Amino acid sequence: MAQLWGGRFTKETDQLVYNFNASLGFDQKLYKQDITGSMAHASMLAKQGILTDEEKEEILDGLKGILKDIEEGKLLFSPEYEDIHSFVEANLIDRKGDVGKKLHTGRSRNDQVALDMKMYVRDEIKEMDLLLKELLESLLKIMEENLHTYMPGFTHLQKAQPVTLAHHFGAYFEMFKRDRSRLADTGKRLNLCPLGSGALAGTTYPLDREYTAKALGFDGPTLNSMDSVSDRDYLIEVLSDMSLIMMHLSRFCEEIILWNSNEYQFVEIDDGYSTGSSIMPQKKNPDIAELVRGKTGRVYGALMSMLTTMKGIPLAYNKDMQEDKEFTFDAIDTVKGCIALFNGMVSTMEFKKENMERSAKNGFTNATDAADYLVNHGVPFRDAHGIVGQLVLHCIEKNISLDEMSLEEYKAISPVFEEDIYEAISMKNCVEKRNTIGAPGTEAMKQVIELHKKYLKENS
Repeated sequence: MAQLWGGRFTKETDQLVYNFNASLGFDQKLYKQDITGSMAHASMLAKQGILTDEEKEEILDGLKGILKDIEEGKLLFSPEYEDIHSFVEANLIDRKGDVGKKLHTGRSRNDQVALDMKMYVRDEIKEMDLLLKELLESLLKIMEENLHTYMPGFTHLQKAQPVTLAHHFGAYFEMFKRDRSRLADTGKRLNLCPLGSGALAGTTYPLDREYTAKALGFDGPTLNSMDSVSDRDYLIEVLSDMSLIMMHLSRFCEEIILWNSNEYQFVEIDDGYSTGSSIMPQKKNPDIAELVRGKTGRVYGALMSMLTTMKGIPLAYNKDMQEDKEFTFDAIDTVKGCIALFNGMVSTMEFKKENMERSAKNGFTNATDAADYLVNHGVPFRDAHGIVGQLVLHCIEKNISLDEMSLEEYKAISPVFEEDIYEAISMKNCVEKRNTIGAPGTEAMKQVIELHKKYLKENS
């Protein structure tokens, strides 16, 4: 067993204990960050005169070789090593001899793993942000193409008022835009470098922590060594950010699943993102949407696990914190996969525009506009509300829509109605006259789309 701490012990660790304690099986994901951090640390040690330039060059050469061999598949991770740190250091010593033993001067695995995780999360935030940007571009394209695709808007899952597909998708554009903002905020807060904090109380070596922080792309060093090695707030934040992303994806997927049903028939999901039934040949199942919806609980679970792990840990580092990795890695991979698959699914969907508009008409979504018509003709709103309620009841009894009522039927309920009622309650008119910013009218939507284009350009 390759361990960095054997001197204190007089016998081998029990194999079961070793296996339980080891983390290489999952923290091998951090190899690039671990090696990059070690290279910066070695350069700083040489700058401070703790290593000679020759020793630094030997160490850097060895670390570059290890990185190259890992990425080319020539160096495989072996369970004989306890974690990624011992794996890298042991291989460096094998290649460079005693000089490799000097790499760990002035640091601990506690600040080393804190650095690795921060760098890993920082890199993954950038990747998630890029995926969200690509999804926003897809949504914006659909919005531009569907400014006049009328459909029912819902409250309580009941048809409420007519909107457009552009407006409906615009709501999700706002959600994913906020998700990008949250990820960016988390990235800013985590961007302080813990390297040089030691196990918990710093070190007696004259380290230049500002130099290391700058070399690794951080805004500066952390200011308390105890907090540096025991801080996992940024993981809780990113897991919270990802939980919100998954919640938004899940809501969207739920709607697509409904829209794909025989009862709605608003969308046709592309064959590449659907599956069939092993027994029912007519079925075309929205499996990708359902899986994204299902995997939301998996990411929520990671957030709750992290919160629970951290809630009772005294300062500073405790081995409990090793539990931060597996579910964080899994959650990140899950979210990235879900965004990419959802983007592919939504980009290839066919929208059944006639069904959407027909559904809006048959759901009395223009009832509010019928009431507004009466108000504009001098009827008090409360009375208008009651009159339109009678219209809807009449339509339900005759199984027709408001558009299909005759003028005589309108006048029988209120003599105020005239021929222009049909124009007033048309889907086009109901939507187009709503042009305050944020509303579904074409002019309002065009303004918003231009703002979205500017946002995507400025936040690339």
